[in-house]
Amino acid sequence: MKNHSATQPILAIIVVTCLAFFAGGCAFTVEEANYTVIRRAENFELRDYPPQIVAETEVDGPMEDAGNRAFRRLFNYISGENRSQEKISMTSPVTQEASSEKIAMTAPVAQQSTPDGWMVSFMMPQTYTMGTLPIPDDPTVKLREIPGRRMACVRYSGTWSEKRYRSNLQELEDWIAENSFKVLGKPVWARYNPPFTPWFMRRNEILIPVDSEEK
Repeated sequence: MKNHSATQPILAIIVVTCLAFFAGGCAFTVEEANYTVIRRAENFELRDYPPQIVAETEVDGPMEDAGNRAFRRLFNYISGENRSQEKISMTSPVTQEASSEKIAMTAPVAQQSTPDGWMVSFMMPQTYTMGTLPIPDDPTVKLREIPGRRMACVRYSGTWSEKRYRSNLQELEDWIAENSFKVLGKPVWARYNPPFTPWFMRRNEILIPVDSEEK
């Protein structure tokens, strides 16, 4: 089994090996979700993820538009639109203000269908707990802890079109069926790159929670 490091420079989304955002002329490397690879086959992987905390928001509308709309809400939250009762010493590129706290960007940005549209989420840095994360100013942004889970994953590059998503989702579902994994939840679309990243440099993933007997 291979343990995937939580921090890397240049990760090739909202899925490059590093996600770089530019603010005030500076580039920041980004913490990536940690996981353990149980099995790998071509562009497919079976992974174990530890518990994670996410900031999430629900939006309606077409799949391709929903991510961009939600991204701004979530980015505003980590950029300081939150209530912080005290200053906290931080590692990573985080700045502190008296009334708000800036939170380091992480990857990937995840998107999942809901009855009313799409739920889009940012993973929070591992230095935080539910008790230490600042409360969002925007009531449509919620904080939630996700238990550890096993995920089947397909990785692909290119555009964020729904057509490419559907095509790769079908490939992942076929791989899951071939390996007799039991599906436990809905697909999650993961993007590791900011919107300005050229399409051919984007890293995208689709993940589905599963149950398997592999160790």
